[in-house]
Amino acid sequence: MVRNQAKNSDTIGGLAKAAGVGVETVRYYQRRGLLPEPARPPGEIRRYSEDDARRLRFIRRAQAAGFTLDQIGELLALDRTDDRARVRELATGRLAALDARIAELEQSRAALERLRGVCASGRKGPCPILDAFDGV
Repeated sequence: MVRNQAKNSDTIGGLAKAAGVGVETVRYYQRRGLLPEPARPPGEIRRYSEDDARRLRFIRRAQAAGFTLDQIGELLALDRTDDRARVRELATGRLAALDARIAELEQSRAALERLRGVCASGRKGPCPILDAFDGV
């Protein structure tokens, strides 16, 4: 992840654009302590480095994997240690949550597939799909 301090070269807007997020998202991550705010030289604007961009991409990818911002903060802190056991523990918890969600989605898919078959049966009356969503 973030190891070397690269030369600062990009504005907050350029950093945000490169990561596919808004400027306010970058500022939010800064307020949460996930992304450092570079110093502002007198009379100049803040410049962000490639390390900042890498860290921002890490945050976004970890979010996409379903980690919370608190967990991402912990992962970032763990990067400075050799505590692989804790990283595995966090990943194992995330995998368990993903497996539970996948099982839930598979059940929903099976139920919708059954309802679609009943709907196609040609029986008279309201569509069973609509009835199911209506809570009847």
